Amino acid sequence: MTDLAEWGTTVGTLVLAGATFVSIRSSNRSARIAERALLAGQRPLLVAARREDPAQEIQFADGRVLECLSSEALFLYDKEIIYLATPLRNAGSGLAQLQGYRLDPEQEDRVQTDPLGTARHRRGGQAPDPASFVPQQRDLYIASGETGFWQAALRDPSSPSFKAVQQALDSRGRLTVDLLYGDLEAGQRTITRFVLLPNPGGSWRCDVAHHWRTTASNES
Repeated sequence: MTDLAEWGTTVGTLVLAGATFVSIRSSNRSARIAERALLAGQRPLLVAARREDPAQEIQFADGRVLECLSSEALFLYDKEIIYLATPLRNAGSGLAQLQGYRLDPEQEDRVQTDPLGTARHRRGGQAPDPASFVPQQRDLYIASGETGFWQAALRDPSSPSFKAVQQALDSRGRLTVDLLYGDLEAGQRTITRFVLLPNPGGSWRCDVAHHWRTTASNES
């Protein structure tokens, strides 16, 4: 009888352990689903502004105010300063916090031989390293479903990056702008690639080429 009782206790313990394991696993799965739903509700996604969106007046650090049309990018050299801005729309469900940018200027002759195409729409490009981005000096936020902008100004004509961007502008080549941004908590970091190409009338067009999800050092 003792052996039978011990056997029954063992079976009962195993059944209880199995039920506990299933319960914990189910709870963890539910928690992950809830967490993903919460993050999806906070996730931003930046795209180029629509043609019907209103123009924006953008003020730079030197106090100068320039107009940026919704269907065009601002790409201007004046008084040894290069002013840059792109009109944006947040197509995601969460507030977008812009964190940094990266520029890839190219002269016209190089653009024509790019295997990814003139507008860089073809797959094959690798996501840039977040460590290579220049931090935004101004806090820029774009609410869900609303329009906003990205801006930068290059003020050192002697720097290699300034000269490369100026050559792209003068040759009517191409400027690729990669933007790094996240949600209000600086999580869910995303890189969106915008490509600036010249319009026949002298202005510059801005289009989205790709989106990449990346991971911050404080995210798992």
